[in-house]
Amino acid sequence: MKYINRIVDKQIEEKLSIVGAVVIKGPKWCGKTTSAKRVAKSILEMQNPDLQDNYVELANTKPSLLLEGEKPRLIDEWQIAPKLWNAVRYAVDEAGTAGQYILTGSATPKEDDNMHSGVGRFAFVTMKPMTLFESGDSNGKISLKAILDGDRNIDGIKTDLDYEKIAYVLCRGGWPASINLPEKEALEIAKNYIDVLCESDISKVDGIKRNPTLARNILKAYARQVSTIDSDQSLFEDVKANYADISERTIIDYLDVLKKLYIIQEIEAWNPNIRSKTAIRTSPKKSMIDPSLAVAALGCSPKEIMIDIKTYGLLFENLVNRDLSVYANSIGGTLNHYRDRYNLECDNVIHFEDGRYALVEVKLGGTKIKEAEEHLITLKNLILENEPRIGAPAFMMIITGTEMAYNMDSGVMVVPIGCLKN
Repeated sequence: MKYINRIVDKQIEEKLSIVGAVVIKGPKWCGKTTSAKRVAKSILEMQNPDLQDNYVELANTKPSLLLEGEKPRLIDEWQIAPKLWNAVRYAVDEAGTAGQYILTGSATPKEDDNMHSGVGRFAFVTMKPMTLFESGDSNGKISLKAILDGDRNIDGIKTDLDYEKIAYVLCRGGWPASINLPEKEALEIAKNYIDVLCESDISKVDGIKRNPTLARNILKAYARQVSTIDSDQSLFEDVKANYADISERTIIDYLDVLKKLYIIQEIEAWNPNIRSKTAIRTSPKKSMIDPSLAVAALGCSPKEIMIDIKTYGLLFENLVNRDLSVYANSIGGTLNHYRDRYNLECDNVIHFEDGRYALVEVKLGGTKIKEAEEHLITLKNLILENEPRIGAPAFMMIITGTEMAYNMDSGVMVVPIGCLKN
């Protein structure tokens, strides 16, 4: 099968040239191992069922044996034997050269005080399922970096993604295995993921047996709230409707495990000094690593999503968050959100390493574009009036599910998600 280039490939190669070991984190099936194999010269596959017990025993007795091999050496799913972490750190120190090891992991191991932080030896790359540009669903005619660099020449650029196609790619997700499958089979990938997650992975991560049915209910409750900053209390109440005796502590435990498995990846709030501290709503925005998992947890089809416009809009925002976070990260940006008790909001605030920032709203259809523009202008003016040192945003953008890109008279850009790339 032909390799599909990933945006993080360049980051992996760059970091390998600087530090001794690169750690690629992310959910199962997103392509971590495939990308790592492109640059690795030898491989240790910890998941090999015939050799896993032997590998774990060696990791606990003489881990250096597992590190032997041509460099860079890939250690796939290293968290199965957490003692490999310190062994790699030591080997990196001994070698004193960059590009020694690549570690991939689809779960965060249990905390261990004996594990070295890895500062100075390890660099980290987070991999998500494929963006629409990587999967070929976005034509990539509008570059986020070009916009950051001042290119606003977007008027009239169109996408082939319409309302129906967006619903499909949202439900299919960005799983590499799904991209070239027929539609029916492609939609099964996320459903199978949820099955494996609830029946197996949620208990394997730390060896604690968990209830698969309860896991499904918690996932479903969380999926109903993606792209919101609703309090966890409403999620607790949703779960307790089916499990009256369940404790909040137990629900929190399941949510923590879902974070360790990179299923949940929430977006933190931006808290600039432009309102009083009591005005800023600091709750993280609920988000799943891929919108298809939310769809699978809800048991919906593309047709059902299209009929429920409110849910479609929230899932579309989750899709945009996935893609925008990958695009922004590749050019030195991180994603936050803003909302205050005066109902002023901004779906995404991108901060760049050089100090610049951008304000981005997300709207599935065209009817809310004017409202989104007003939010962006109001927030920009609030920043300039109350915290002028922050300065004006590098750009303001509304990412949509509509057909055509254009510049508004206010300077706000309207960009279809099906035209965007990093």
